[in-house]
Amino acid sequence: MGRQSDLDNHADQLNPNNDAFWESRGWDERPDDWEDRVDSDDTLPDEDDED
Repeated sequence: MGRQSDLDNHADQLNPNNDAFWESRGWDERPDDWEDRVDSDDTLPDEDDED
């Protein structure tokens, strides 16, 4: 990976609107209720969300 690609990936992982943010926290994809989860600081998957 090039430097710009690394920087883009890092930025994506810090952006809750991006799937990379959720995937880096154990999700398969961004959840439908992602805005509520960000507001409540609940960004890690629950055990029942992992199915």
